Amino acid sequence: MRNLKELVRPNILKLSPYSSARDDFKGDASIWLDANENPFGELNRYPDPYQRELKKILAKYNDLKTTQLFVGNGSDEVIDLLFRLFVKPGADKALTFSPTYGMYRVSADINDAQLIEVPLNNEFQIDLNETIPYLDDPNLKLIFICSPNNPTGNLLRNEDIEELLGRFDGIVVIDEAYIDFADAPSWNKRLEEFDNLIVTQTFSKARGLAAARLGIAFANPSIIEFLNKLKPPYNVSTLNQAAGYRSMKNQREFELQIERIKLERSKLIDELKSISIVKRIFPTDANFTLVEIENATDIYLQLTQKGIVVRDRSKLIPNTLRISIGTTTENNLLLNELKQLAS
Repeated sequence: MRNLKELVRPNILKLSPYSSARDDFKGDASIWLDANENPFGELNRYPDPYQRELKKILAKYNDLKTTQLFVGNGSDEVIDLLFRLFVKPGADKALTFSPTYGMYRVSADINDAQLIEVPLNNEFQIDLNETIPYLDDPNLKLIFICSPNNPTGNLLRNEDIEELLGRFDGIVVIDEAYIDFADAPSWNKRLEEFDNLIVTQTFSKARGLAAARLGIAFANPSIIEFLNKLKPPYNVSTLNQAAGYRSMKNQREFELQIERIKLERSKLIDELKSISIVKRIFPTDANFTLVEIENATDIYLQLTQKGIVVRDRSKLIPNTLRISIGTTTENNLLLNELKQLAS
């Protein structure tokens, strides 16, 4: 990686971050008269701006230091902050592999950045021959890799990611929103090996906290310092921090839910194979499966009329529906409707 200060936008290097009322005080206190808060109520105090208790339990769970962790208002905030940190509007570029998660494009457009989209190959894997020529562009600052990928569901090959991490002088972001459903370790185990690696995860999927909006970035401490400098002062509410903390404390329930989702995934895929309008089921390491189906858009519309909503991905991959793994009851209702539509 190039010197980090060469990658960070010059205006961010000069930025004086907002100093919250709690930044200037260290220690314990019983009387708080510093932040113009209402002295009455249960939620009258500002949240911990650095989510210290949540970071402690996250660091222990991941065998990392708290200085290697950033907590955001969903991983979408993390993605946006990375554009703000590294990509100069109207000048710099980011790269990703299509089809993939749509927020990379949205954040690029918001930040006036060119997003290069390199098509995945026929196996939905990175095409290194197509990608490597872009790496020498001095204006290319970020590479986003979604693994397991959305909407295809598959893990991307480790050796291809390693090649990019070793060759690229900029920042490589591996989005692991679905990693808990895959039989593979997180790339956050390799932060010491690659100083240009950022790994993002979320509480929205495996931990069932989509409403709480909690995202995580794992990176070397120098990058984390810049993210803390750039973020809004109180970006994660007390309620959401507490929800994340409770989830991390209840590991057994989390593990049981993952097992149930994987079991339902296998059952759903087996049943889908027997439905005549289903032409292909793509391999998945996530909590959804991508299905090629006859007249997918028409099937999608007919399902919605029955109150069943899946995701039509036909504009990205012809005639495909992305189906999230639900409860046994939800999955059976979907299967029954598909069988009726196929008859």
